[in-house]
Amino acid sequence: MKKYMALLLGGTIVLTMAACQTGGKGETKESAVPAAADSSVKTPAAEEPVELTVFAAASLTETLNEIAGLYKEVAPNVSIVYTFDSSGTLATQIAEGADCDLFISAAQKQMNQIDQNGGEDNTDGLDFVLEDTRIDLLENKVVLVTADNSDAGIKSFEDIVSDRLELLCIGNEDVPVGDYSLKILDYLGTSAQELEAQGKLTYGSNVKEVTTQVSESVVDCGIIYATDAFSAGLTPVDKATEEMCGQVIYPAAVMKNSSHIEEAKAFLKYLQSDEAAAVFEHVGFTPLT
Repeated sequence: MKKYMALLLGGTIVLTMAACQTGGKGETKESAVPAAADSSVKTPAAEEPVELTVFAAASLTETLNEIAGLYKEVAPNVSIVYTFDSSGTLATQIAEGADCDLFISAAQKQMNQIDQNGGEDNTDGLDFVLEDTRIDLLENKVVLVTADNSDAGIKSFEDIVSDRLELLCIGNEDVPVGDYSLKILDYLGTSAQELEAQGKLTYGSNVKEVTTQVSESVVDCGIIYATDAFSAGLTPVDKATEEMCGQVIYPAAVMKNSSHIEEAKAFLKYLQSDEAAAVFEHVGFTPLT
């Protein structure tokens, strides 16, 4: 009996010591193990990088490149990748399935061609413009510029239909600056066909090519945008009126097949900001929003 009691007492002491170790040191051990994350507390995650593809009229090259640098301060995770070309070429590429998040055209016609609400210009029933995102972003002016070493004495658009003209460069018919040029020629009582027949007309595939031909004195004069004249350091000798070629409006819209619709909307909104407007105005654009 005494032996049994001794064993029982010993067992009790062992259990008590074990309990003390578990209770006394157990709390210390638990504090050394990381606790499960509290699902109610969320650590802000860094925004994932986004590559935004913007198709834009060639006449926007300088301004949009500058704005991309400014936008990096606003949205560090967004990289703007531009494709600059004639609006007609860009509209065709979009229609053929090219990846594009945002399109900025130098005329309504090329935007209309891919917008289901584009009226008579939308001859193929294309539907690429995201609803409620299309805006009129900018206005430009069409001007006549001359080569520095030209001795033709071209001083105004009226001189195009005089004997003074030797060689004029305009944009192709399918690009906005070319379309505006044809309207000016019609207003002046002549045509591209008539000037071609006289050997007095050549073409550029976009406004930058026309500007280059004038800057390099390949031609005596050319019809370009006021903003391109500014960027190239050319001084216009005449400016077209609205009566001559209509308003030069640049529409912009997010494409409905964009992979980054919200980011495209945000960048389009930034293009309407005071900071972006200052860049556009510096070269001669008039912001419309």
